[in-house]
Amino acid sequence: MPSRTRGGRALRALLIGFSFAFVLVMLVLPLCQVLYKAFEFGVRPFWESVSDPFAVKALRLSILTTVLAVLFNTLFGLCAAWAVTRFRFRGKGLLITLIDVPFAVSPVIAGLVFIMTFGRLGWAYPFLDAHGIKIVFAVPGLVLATIFVTFPFVAREIIPVLTARGTDEEEAAVLMGAGLIGTFRRVTLPHIRWALLYGVILCTARAMGEFGAVSVVSGHLRGRTNTLPLHIEILFREYHTLQSFSAAAILVAAAVMLLVARNIVEGVSRKDADYYVR
Repeated sequence: MPSRTRGGRALRALLIGFSFAFVLVMLVLPLCQVLYKAFEFGVRPFWESVSDPFAVKALRLSILTTVLAVLFNTLFGLCAAWAVTRFRFRGKGLLITLIDVPFAVSPVIAGLVFIMTFGRLGWAYPFLDAHGIKIVFAVPGLVLATIFVTFPFVAREIIPVLTARGTDEEEAAVLMGAGLIGTFRRVTLPHIRWALLYGVILCTARAMGEFGAVSVVSGHLRGRTNTLPLHIEILFREYHTLQSFSAAAILVAAAVMLLVARNIVEGVSRKDADYYVR
């Protein structure tokens, strides 16, 4: 028994040490290097870099595409999760499978799909051109690409919670005369609020840093279709090191804030779950 105990402690220490070392090398040190490069010459050069008109426009466009993508995917996630877990219909398995498609498809492929659909060679282009609608190499294309890559996050957080809760409380509410909307607002939503918020945070984090699909459909028009990740790539390729790392520091700061928000939500949701269990 002592030998097993010592062996177990050694294995525990080895696994914990390896995990921390891996995270340190792969995540912490690179992020610290980004921040170091951004502030290497002081705060003033950093501020001049991030206040550049093109950087400001790229940041605004990133925020716009993120907000629109999160709003759409939140609405879709709620509707899809409620439909999948509360109704029986043909094609339910297909719907669940299709929700997971963005996890399996490369973002670059997603961008190419939108190019071949809404671009000059796409089947929808004659209609769009006739009505003066531009999607590819314009803001709508960026929004669509961001929606695609962040499609599953909200739905995938809500579906397991609704499945685990069952339908007893909602059926009781309906029997007592509550409508579907009232039942969802007063019975369903309180149980899924933390999962919903968690999904929104994950969707926001993914949308802010999206590069592949957005890069394909953007056309890299500086000041018009360049989001912040695309702006960083262009600066780095042009050897504007300080400017590129300064812009990257903004994304790092946003990622850290979202990570803190996620941990807060996770902690509060656990306390909430413990309260109801008691």
